[in-house]
Amino acid sequence: MKIVIPSEARDLSWSLKGPSACGLGVTTMPVTTRRAFLAGATIVCVLPFASAHATPEAMAAAIKEVVGAGTIREGKVKLDLPPLVENGNTVPLTVSVESPMTPADHVKAIHVFNEKNPQPHVFSARLGPQNGRAVITTRIKLADSQKIIAIAETSTGQFFSASADVIVTLAACIEDVT
Repeated sequence: MKIVIPSEARDLSWSLKGPSACGLGVTTMPVTTRRAFLAGATIVCVLPFASAHATPEAMAAAIKEVVGAGTIREGKVKLDLPPLVENGNTVPLTVSVESPMTPADHVKAIHVFNEKNPQPHVFSARLGPQNGRAVITTRIKLADSQKIIAIAETSTGQFFSASADVIVTLAACIEDVT
């Protein structure tokens, strides 16, 4: 691409406002000086970085965001994952919910949360009566030994949950900033 500058603009002195202020319709891109770049780089290096781990409080806030004012009851949900995991990179997880899966009464969604991964909300799976069974099987990454919570949302507006503690010997999801 070739940029053509009008002949009138070549004779103008370039000010901080640029030639667009002269009504020529030509704009300039802001120029970053070496001093501005070094000041920005210094600020980035000096500021402390936030922790890359979720907390139990962050998990509770994520659950509150999904559930809202609804109450969560124990039962109807079965969370199946190994209690001891050698490698946190691939942890098998199965969530099943007791539901008739009829158009009037079915599981709308299954939400999974964790305590110590960088993001407390692992995933949400949307379901409908056409699924036949409310079962989700997948693999997730776990950063450390932690509590996993699965919440099922029904078409009647009820929420049911189950939780499990997992011990991880080799962690995943770790991004140390050093």
